[in-house]
Amino acid sequence: MPTTYLEAIREGLWEEMERDPNVFLLGEDIGVYGGAFKVTAGFIEHFGERRVVDTPISEGAIVGAAIGASFLGLRPVAEMQFADFISCGFDQIVNFAAKCRYRWGAAVPMVIRAPSGGGIHGGPFHSQNPEMWFVRVPGLKVVAPATAYDAKGLIKSAVRDNDPVLFFEHKGLYRRIREELPGEEYTVPIGKAKVVREGRDLTIVAYGAMVWTALEAAEKLAEEGVQAEVVDLRTLLPLDRETVIESVRKTSKVLLVHEDTRTGGMAGELAASITESVFEYLDGPVVRVTAPDTPVPYSPPLEEAFLPNVEKVLEKARWLRRY
Repeated sequence: MPTTYLEAIREGLWEEMERDPNVFLLGEDIGVYGGAFKVTAGFIEHFGERRVVDTPISEGAIVGAAIGASFLGLRPVAEMQFADFISCGFDQIVNFAAKCRYRWGAAVPMVIRAPSGGGIHGGPFHSQNPEMWFVRVPGLKVVAPATAYDAKGLIKSAVRDNDPVLFFEHKGLYRRIREELPGEEYTVPIGKAKVVREGRDLTIVAYGAMVWTALEAAEKLAEEGVQAEVVDLRTLLPLDRETVIESVRKTSKVLLVHEDTRTGGMAGELAASITESVFEYLDGPVVRVTAPDTPVPYSPPLEEAFLPNVEKVLEKARWLRRY
């Protein structure tokens, strides 16, 4: 039976807790209630309240407790009920967890799960994509899976990693994306992008939910005789620039897509890397499709206008193809 994106994360966490008794979960309402999105439903009954810890409503305390536990040989997985609330633990993450290895060689084997993204009419405090707040912080790792396969494989790799990993899981994918997963155990390496559709005419780079938008746009472009290659970044830090650059070297045109707002987004960083590395291969400008620089609207029609979609990608891709 196909496994949902949500169930894939759940399976990965369950397997890691069965494998390693040092893995434990903490967060708001994750135990008795089973989590806001039910990712951890049934965990407290199976693993007990010492390994599935319901916390006070304090993200700073959650992150701080997780860091401390990691120093004692445990491997905490902390949940932010919504990624937006991670700002309350920002200082602990960027000024402490991220710098421990640099300052005195201490590992911080901690995962922070952050349900992110729009399309659920959650408004400006429950729909953000705050991944770039952390991508610029040395010492952290940041992942953003698009598929159920990658969600499971990356959460397992994140739990096993000895550095702090921020795991951005898109809420809109939880029950929408399904696929058959292998019966045997597997992991997905952190720091490696993947070409999810081969093409020759232009490259579309995306991550998270926008990978599916890019793939749908590529299908429509194929009907017009345009073969678009789609690259799924999967990990944002460390960033696999090489896979992106190799694709652009082949197609000579590139469209960068993300749900995050425009200024300071991943597209800008990638655009700089592309022009520095393969400028002579480009047959057109590096083009971005992103959300505008505004808060996420609560109104459904305004949110729809705010979010990148297939039509917006197609408009830019057709323009770039003609260039």
